[in-house]
Amino acid sequence: MTEKTIDLNSDLGEGFGAWHMADDPAMLDIVSSANIACGAHAGDPVVMARTLSLATERGVSAGAHVGYPDLAGFGRRPVQMSARELEVHCFAQLGALTALAEAQGINLTHANFHGALGNLSFADPDVARILISTLRQFNRDLAYIGLPNTAAAFEAERQGLRIIRSFLADRAYTPAGLLVSRQVEGAVIHDPKCIAERVRRVLQDGKLSCIDGTEINMTVDSILIHSDTKGAIPLASLIRNTVETAGFSVKSFA
Repeated sequence: MTEKTIDLNSDLGEGFGAWHMADDPAMLDIVSSANIACGAHAGDPVVMARTLSLATERGVSAGAHVGYPDLAGFGRRPVQMSARELEVHCFAQLGALTALAEAQGINLTHANFHGALGNLSFADPDVARILISTLRQFNRDLAYIGLPNTAAAFEAERQGLRIIRSFLADRAYTPAGLLVSRQVEGAVIHDPKCIAERVRRVLQDGKLSCIDGTEINMTVDSILIHSDTKGAIPLASLIRNTVETAGFSVKSFA
């Protein structure tokens, strides 16, 4: 019988200097893949190197979490950038994390996009084309982690990158399969029981209830667990337990 596996990924390394966003060591004991901030929306070289080391010590796959250059806004607000600026900033972030990884003998396995930049890549074909093309030019062996049935997922498929379909357990979805804006009430789900039931249904039935009550099909390879929300570690443990109770083993896609 074929083993059923699922990846758990989390956005980590989002501190800066002496300031810490989340309990990265505890989260790394639960997840199997880490999306590490590259110094634009969060992180700095020391934080990046430390997070890479912590992930590797635990056998967790490490990847680049690319965002807008906006530390003050944590990458969650739009930044007007030209196509060339997007490309160069993406290259710079990938290069910075790769250099720090290679210094420790670590190979990055994946990349994805944070916050406002990620949301734009899901909806804007031109932005998706630029960002995915940059990933491919930089390292075509990097997998792309993101929402399925989006502009970025289409571009990854078209350009020949491996796609890891990610499900955000604590975020509401529209009937189009996109994330509901954080400005909308109910966009972030806080009830652990509700989150666990969503995970169970997606894994066992391939179905997801949207914010308006409609249901859509949802096939996933990985589940994203936010590290910066209140009660993130107990919630991450609950999600992992739900995954294992559903008959899945937690393993990195890599």
